[in-house]
Amino acid sequence: MQSCREAFWPILLDYLQKNRDKPNRGEHRHFLPMPFTPPCFAPEFFFDAGILAIVRGVMDDRVVADQWGCDVPLRGSKHQQFHVDYQRPLFPESPCLSLPAYMLVVSFGLIDILPAHGPIEIAPGTHRMPGNQALCSVEHAEIETRAVTLDSGDVLIRHPWALHRGTPNVTDTPRALLTIRYVRRWYADDSREVNPIPLAVWQSLTAEQQSMMRFPLGL
Repeated sequence: MQSCREAFWPILLDYLQKNRDKPNRGEHRHFLPMPFTPPCFAPEFFFDAGILAIVRGVMDDRVVADQWGCDVPLRGSKHQQFHVDYQRPLFPESPCLSLPAYMLVVSFGLIDILPAHGPIEIAPGTHRMPGNQALCSVEHAEIETRAVTLDSGDVLIRHPWALHRGTPNVTDTPRALLTIRYVRRWYADDSREVNPIPLAVWQSLTAEQQSMMRFPLGL
């Protein structure tokens, strides 16, 4: 983790210097796809046995990873509206149909994420509720929301349809939260930009690891 932070931090600061006035996730909020060059990428991030046991237990043994990115709120960011990710229903004709999970998001910070850094705030259990009912319950404080602080090495595993929002970062430190998305093998979308995996990195992976990585292959 420390090696990743030391390698990625200059990349992040350079990106923010060039794009500070061009936020792509709301006011003073940025997203950028993570590189697959070590040590920004390490197989341990994607193939941790304990995390995969949880992800596979919720879905199945054939899950694949299809997103690898970094969300960064800066000083000046505000509370987001509560929302869900990946809002396109699997069956548009039945948008409120209750379905087993077919995607999960795994996140971890490159810094200790304290309340002042703008941690994600989640409304637990709302992924099991119809969208309008869930939002109404949150707006009327019928569901207690939780800001999820993370120490270095902590991991957050969440359902992307649980209502959540970003909170303000009131520090001068970018709150870098790295995210991997796992999906059932049959599911695909292009909802986030991703970087390609360099050929040398791809060849360093085992056949089983390669079978779990749904990313474009670079040179």
